[in-house]
Amino acid sequence: MLFQMFVTIKAMPFYCILPTFAEYVVEHDWTKCYPRVLDVGWRAYAFHIVTYLAFVEFCIYWMHRALHDIKPLYKYLHAKHHIYNKKITLSPFAGLAFHPVDGILQAIPHLFALFLIPTHFRTHIVLLFFEVVWTTNIHDCIHAQIWPVMGAGYHTIHHTRYRYNYGHYSIWMDWMFGTLLDPIDTEARGS
Repeated sequence: MLFQMFVTIKAMPFYCILPTFAEYVVEHDWTKCYPRVLDVGWRAYAFHIVTYLAFVEFCIYWMHRALHDIKPLYKYLHAKHHIYNKKITLSPFAGLAFHPVDGILQAIPHLFALFLIPTHFRTHIVLLFFEVVWTTNIHDCIHAQIWPVMGAGYHTIHHTRYRYNYGHYSIWMDWMFGTLLDPIDTEARGS
């Protein structure tokens, strides 16, 4: 766990680049961000959040899958995160213990969304904060079993089997693209 903390602390300054750049492009009005919910109305705001989350989920799924499928990306970037491949080596700190470029690649869909999807800027900041909380949560090995949430049970399988459960917030992308492995099914089979 101390090594996980060290890797996280070492990468943290690099992780700050993305939100700093996001704020810069928003302040220069280069994105589709808006300052007040009332500028678009509550119905449009709700639609934008759902669209934003679906876009981020889709992109993180494919980015994460590419980090596994493209061998040099795995070897030089993502493997550092997958040294935590047993339940006893996973902890919330493992959720942020990435190679800095790997962490940025998996977070960059949040930045891309700002250019493509109208987004309330403060909501974007809250979602970035939630991203960090979520990432630590799915590495704590405590599976809450709330369907269709990609909880720690699913992500623990990802760390121990490598070829399943690439999704982030939900299991939808894994279900759609055939990479879903349910922890309940795994326990029932005894594997």
